[in-house]
Amino acid sequence: MTSLSDQDWFRQPALRRVLDLLNADGGEARIAGGAVRNALMGVPAGDVDIATTLVPQEVVARAKAAGIKAVPTGIDHGTVTLVASGTPFEVTTLRRDVETDGRRAQVAFGTDWQEDAERRDLTINALYATADGEVIDLVGGLPDIETKTVRFIGDAGQRIAEDHLRILRFFRFFAYYGDGRPDADGLRACARAKDRLASLSAERVWSETKKLLSAPDPFRALLWMRQSGVLSAILPETEKWGIDTIPALIATEQALKWDPDPLLRLSAMVPPDGERLAALSERLRLSRAEGATLAAWAAAPEIPKTFADTAFDRMLYRDGREGLTTRLKLALAVARSKAEGGDPEAMAESARVQRLLERAGRWTRPAFPLSGADVLAAGIAAGPAVGKVLEALETEWVEGNFNLDRAALMTRLQTLAKDA
Repeated sequence: MTSLSDQDWFRQPALRRVLDLLNADGGEARIAGGAVRNALMGVPAGDVDIATTLVPQEVVARAKAAGIKAVPTGIDHGTVTLVASGTPFEVTTLRRDVETDGRRAQVAFGTDWQEDAERRDLTINALYATADGEVIDLVGGLPDIETKTVRFIGDAGQRIAEDHLRILRFFRFFAYYGDGRPDADGLRACARAKDRLASLSAERVWSETKKLLSAPDPFRALLWMRQSGVLSAILPETEKWGIDTIPALIATEQALKWDPDPLLRLSAMVPPDGERLAALSERLRLSRAEGATLAAWAAAPEIPKTFADTAFDRMLYRDGREGLTTRLKLALAVARSKAEGGDPEAMAESARVQRLLERAGRWTRPAFPLSGADVLAAGIAAGPAVGKVLEALETEWVEGNFNLDRAALMTRLQTLAKDA
């Protein structure tokens, strides 16, 4: 018997309290999905979700009687979040799909564990654990855990027809948990259904893509997405740009202990074209901050091969650190990859780029000492002339490597005011 009873998270008092509550008086509850999968694969459990035969109203009633906070986070679909000792647990009633159009499903509540398991997407996501820790496998998930096989439950095409987002989930879970080649039936079904992704909301597509790009190493998943046509379906910008930089970027991230950054990885896959990236941001409904990050990278200038530190500081001031940092990180990944092949020029380039990247990390944007009020006080009439004078002085200050202090700039301002 496979058991989770030795897992620390499984023995936490808050979880035990919720399971005892839901398993009393004819109810049955089991831990479901990701926590079970992760525990069996040696990955931190994360959130713990619970499946139960109790209907949502009964879950809420029992929680209130026990003094446990109940939040109806998705009660129409059977989900109530119970908060015990500050820890949230999503509790979902067993379900079966009554009707689905590939984007949303109408469900009916039930008490059949087999039926509930078979409506899920992947075998490794449909495992349960009883309150005693015994792992229950109703769909062949345990062998797939052993072989790191990411496989749809039953007919792959049918699972995808129920929810088109499962195409991206297939590749996302392959990125995190798969080994070798993707399941052939699943890959074919995803390739056949790729055009259905257009029917999904942009928010769902980007959310799933972002999770995939956050995997420790998403390259193999991206490779199969490209070969199946799925990548072009959601990111047509990658068609002529490709994913060839991703392995070098992953290697650099791991060597330098950078945290996985989905936007940096996305930047490695698409051209630095401001207009196209603005369209991408709009199409996938990226957040304002995410769109700004891509725009800053697209607008960042190329960094000359021979470049003084002071000149780089001026570039940081004019063009911003964010976009230049992205450009430097991608350049460093390419240079390191070439240097590993013994290219002496690439070794020197790698050292140069890394030095600039470290300098950018330490850089603090200096504050220009003057303001429009200073220009007005010097006698320049309100209007466009104020901005022009301020811009001229700021340019002089930047070109002087930020060395002119306020007193020196005020002297220059008085000269300009006299000449105006």
